Amino acid sequence: MALVYCTAACSPSSDEAAVPSVERTEAPAAPAALTADTKLVMAFGDSLYAGYGVKQDESFPAQLEKALSAKGLKVSVHNAGVSGDTTAAGLQRLTFALDGLPRKPDLVILGLGGNDMLRGISPEQTRDNMQAMLAELQKRDIDVVLTGMIAAPNLGQDYAGQFNPIFTDLARQYDAELYPFFLDGVITDPKLMLPDGVHPNPKGIARVVSGISDMVARELRG
Repeated sequence: MALVYCTAACSPSSDEAAVPSVERTEAPAAPAALTADTKLVMAFGDSLYAGYGVKQDESFPAQLEKALSAKGLKVSVHNAGVSGDTTAAGLQRLTFALDGLPRKPDLVILGLGGNDMLRGISPEQTRDNMQAMLAELQKRDIDVVLTGMIAAPNLGQDYAGQFNPIFTDLARQYDAELYPFFLDGVITDPKLMLPDGVHPNPKGIARVVSGISDMVARELRG
């Protein structure tokens, strides 16, 4: 899969340029009480999940919920995305986010690591944090769909060689479904991206949803 980031947008030496959403925002409140036959999904990630730069009803969780409903599923997709989150920040809040739900979710969609990569954080640290989150979800017997990330070319082959396999390796280790690259088919098309070149616009999010919704639906149907 091709990945094109402009060097200025990805340089780990310039957090402000690399992560327009670096200022963390709190995740939305937990969903209201659910009916017994409603599937509960928690989308746990960073600004790509939170809906940076778009309306909340255009965010990834909102568009995914609509797509799953169109497939005949009665589902509530809770937006637990926080802009600016690294894997370390995600690990710190995962238990709180799970415990704040009205019940155990039927599925967690987990997507972190992009901010680690943009800031040049050690891939070993990213792997450890992701592994700890997956271990917590496994302990709670919660199914997972993992959405992966790919290192920007300007970070070099050594970094990419350590970072890129993280998601495939952990999906295999924890028996999680893997959507290999969240922005597949989106990051290379300026018409699907916000002007910052980092986050998808509503049409880009719709492209992501069209790519992942069948996988999520299969997981929910068991």
